[in-house]
Amino acid sequence: MEIPKALRYSREHEWVAVEDGIATVGITDYAQEQLGDVVYVELPEVGSQVTKDEPFGVVESVKAVSDVYAPVSGTVTEANGPLADSPEVVNDDPYGDAWMIRVELNDPDELEDLMSAAEYKTFVEEEQGED
Repeated sequence: MEIPKALRYSREHEWVAVEDGIATVGITDYAQEQLGDVVYVELPEVGSQVTKDEPFGVVESVKAVSDVYAPVSGTVTEANGPLADSPEVVNDDPYGDAWMIRVELNDPDELEDLMSAAEYKTFVEEEQGED
């Protein structure tokens, strides 16, 4: 399971990378492993608002349909349209080509609520222990 150190993580298994006030959001390697083969991705329109801890999209796999939650609030500046035609990229490259949305942050302080890579690793290990 890959957990890049430079990213921040949510309890819903989304990752966030921030550059110049824009947050790039995707689902973690752990999340895609739990989902299995991803067959469909639904993302919001550019210009729509996302709210921290609220669903912004859907990922459907051969196992389940899961909401994807916004780890931050803001305005969607970009959605990864190619995922609609190639949802399997979520399984192949969750931290790269499978980013989902880019969001102009409403409140950069919300990033403080997210976990570091080390905190996320511990969180996942605890969650796996509960299974």
